[in-house]
Amino acid sequence: MAFTRRATIQGLGLGILLPLAPRLAFGQSAGILTRPIPSTKEPMPLVGLGTWITFNVGDDPVLKDECADVIAAFFEGGGRMIDSSPMYSSSQPTIGYGLRKLGYPKHLFSAEKVWISDPEQGGPQIEASRAYWGVDKFDLMQVHNLVSWEEHLPALIEMKAAGKLRYVGITTSEERRHGEIERIMASQPIDFVQATYNILDRKVEDRILPLAQEKGIAVIVNRPFRQGELIRQLEDEPLPDWLAETGARNWAQFLLKFIISHPAVTCAIPATTRVDHVRGNLEAASGNLPDEKMRRRMIDYVEAL
Repeated sequence: MAFTRRATIQGLGLGILLPLAPRLAFGQSAGILTRPIPSTKEPMPLVGLGTWITFNVGDDPVLKDECADVIAAFFEGGGRMIDSSPMYSSSQPTIGYGLRKLGYPKHLFSAEKVWISDPEQGGPQIEASRAYWGVDKFDLMQVHNLVSWEEHLPALIEMKAAGKLRYVGITTSEERRHGEIERIMASQPIDFVQATYNILDRKVEDRILPLAQEKGIAVIVNRPFRQGELIRQLEDEPLPDWLAETGARNWAQFLLKFIISHPAVTCAIPATTRVDHVRGNLEAASGNLPDEKMRRRMIDYVEAL
């Protein structure tokens, strides 16, 4: 395989080139399966776009244009949610660059985070993020990894009440924070929770996903591929003979189909550096989704490899 400049620097592209699913009259996005955000019933495509590492390209004009191409393919394929954070370094201005090139698609769902220990700096950080993106306001603002959440969350709830945000949430990528996440979910008026979930990391199935369904909280899934580790681990393994029964065509889609088939999941946000991969990821949110029996079969197959 010929290595592009991007592949050499990042090495994180996932999936394979596949045609997009035929455009269907299903849900909010043509050809893409959606699930409603519980607090408003707004339909959300089941696959979004993460930007951790992959969009951190600095001022490199070639890589910025490659990211803009990924964003363009994402919207062309029916995607909506793009997720980022001040933690992701130059990912925010990279998103802004791509959105400007596209004329700011109206169906963008902007998901950002506040990530700063000083509560007094939360507002200025959010404003800086907004300026990087170039949007009037964010659809969703999340407290990243619960940093100073006791102060930030009330401020975000006030912003939502004032019409400066549409949704409020919290995030974690660490299992050790699950207990605190659960307490916040049970006691605070949040719209979204973001956590790690994939075919091998299933701890959220014990309490977080059921609690989200009970409380009417949308779930965003981060690290669906363990930052590419799962793809690298499985790419040389044989796909199951019954792959077609899952609705997938490759390992990346297999892994995504497992995640988004859980009824509590609103949107998974795989990060990628390549247009063909974002198309393949979006295709996972079309066609059939595995039922509970198939999900168990998928787990057993991967765990046996």
